Amino acid sequence: MGIIYLYMDEKEKKAVFQILFSAGLLSQGQIDSILSKEEVYHTRLRKTRASSVKRGKEAPSDISLIDIIASLRLKIPWSDDRYLTEEVIMEYIAKYYEYPFLRIDPLKLDTAVTTEIIPKLYALKHQLVPIKLEGNTLTIATSNPFRPEGIEGIKHSKGYEVKTVISTKSDIQKIITEFYGFKSSVAAAHEEISSHTDLGNLEQYIKLKPISELSSTDQHVINAVEYLLHYACAQRASDVHIEPKRDHTIIRFRIDGILHTIHKIPKSVHPAFVSRIKTLARMDIAEKRRSQDGRIKTEKDGKEIELRVSTLLVAFGEKVVIRIFDPSVLIQEIDHLGFLDRELKLFRSFVEAPCGLILVTGPTGSGKTTTLYSALKSLSTPDVNITTIEEPIEMIYEEFNQTPVQPNINITFAGALRTILRQDPDIIMVGEIRDLGTAENAIQAALTGHLVLSTLHTNNAPHSITRLIDLGIPPFLMNSTLIGVIAQRLVRKVCPHCAEHCTITEDECRLLGLDYNTYKNTPVSRGAGCAQCRGTGYLGRTGIFEVMEISEKIKSAIAEKAPPDMIKNIARSEGYTTLRDCAREILLQGTTTFDEIVRVTGI
Repeated sequence: MGIIYLYMDEKEKKAVFQILFSAGLLSQGQIDSILSKEEVYHTRLRKTRASSVKRGKEAPSDISLIDIIASLRLKIPWSDDRYLTEEVIMEYIAKYYEYPFLRIDPLKLDTAVTTEIIPKLYALKHQLVPIKLEGNTLTIATSNPFRPEGIEGIKHSKGYEVKTVISTKSDIQKIITEFYGFKSSVAAAHEEISSHTDLGNLEQYIKLKPISELSSTDQHVINAVEYLLHYACAQRASDVHIEPKRDHTIIRFRIDGILHTIHKIPKSVHPAFVSRIKTLARMDIAEKRRSQDGRIKTEKDGKEIELRVSTLLVAFGEKVVIRIFDPSVLIQEIDHLGFLDRELKLFRSFVEAPCGLILVTGPTGSGKTTTLYSALKSLSTPDVNITTIEEPIEMIYEEFNQTPVQPNINITFAGALRTILRQDPDIIMVGEIRDLGTAENAIQAALTGHLVLSTLHTNNAPHSITRLIDLGIPPFLMNSTLIGVIAQRLVRKVCPHCAEHCTITEDECRLLGLDYNTYKNTPVSRGAGCAQCRGTGYLGRTGIFEVMEISEKIKSAIAEKAPPDMIKNIARSEGYTTLRDCAREILLQGTTTFDEIVRVTGI
């Protein structure tokens, strides 16, 4: 499919220039220059767009005068760091026509409203999409207010009261491509297989006869899965959940740690969806009862990303979770993980030690793998041998020698670690210490001159000592090898695009252990909600850490098998800060909010 060209007549071009000139965004000289070079700019932009379309980075679309102006990166006269973007131009056009301007949030759209009221070709022709239906009032977003006949046609043919909002053409084009493309692929797949009997629901399993598997090469299913994966990457999702229910299947994305429902698809399409994903991940499509794990490698914005696929049989069929590993998120500079100054200095001293054991603790999804991978990356040089044992390997990184745990052929953490010690390693990362055998081998590796990093599932740093003792590790071995323990969580950051200052309340101070009279005028931040953060007030996440160094006093307490609270008190007397202390600090810095601290730390 090539570039689509939509005609913009001289009157409409003149209107765009007049709006921007009246707003002080363009001078007459700039307008004259654009007009004189319009054909050159158009050709250059067309070639750029054609290249992006070919690489799959954007959908085909027309090129308008607004696109040309936005591509020139002209500075807004009264701002040093803002440019005349498509969004800015459309905001001023909306203001001129007295319509609201809307950045479309795909996660808040109802797929049925967006795709079923008008056909795709009509939406493309008039550059508009239905956004919301309340009673008989239909909200329509358009990027072409110069030609109202598209909206008028909907009024007359559908009988709705229409509320018009202005959005950017790129937003509308993305919605048309992703929503209509996904819907048409799912609908076509549903139509093709609707005559088959459903085998996915365990409640009906004994009533049904076996049916043959839908071919995983079915084009409609292939397209639907492709749309879904592209959409997940575009929305910064870390996980995609495909969950079969009694009458339908829901698809949810986890974004910044929170799940959002994205689509509902017919139940009949679910087996085909699962088969296609299994095929991509090189899993056994015939095996439906056992859980399976697989991987998919793909590309996003010119960078390789990995998708880890897991299947699980639940009441109504196979549930699939796809975890998306972006190298730019998973492996970072240590400075960018979120450590406070004291904790960063301590952590660096841990990983720079020649040998010993470093533990990172926290629940699933707290960022432990990112911390470990980032630490290993900082240590990776041509003269060291870094070997990891993982279940499963989170992301392939060629500078490490990565070994997968495979219990089905008796390759366990403990067994793999024994073998690795004969592979002349310098630094070893053990995915998790979960039993005495693994703990003993990790301790032995640390005793024999290796730096060992591993994870442990405890709520805080002091409890990791108790956990190792419970596993059966003698205190004297811990004192000989353990360098330090890091506990961590991930908190959402205040969106920088809509951040606003507020002050901390008396109740919040009380819960945080702060003196209200001292901090009552201290400004903190919260997000008002905007298009960039989808109205949540949060954008991205950062870590909060407690870093406990195994000092001589703590070693004495370990030798006496002291309880965690006693170890914690000794550590605090030496400057140790808890997760709550760290969270409180970044709250006062304006990085996160009180509500987010409560959600993560349970204050």
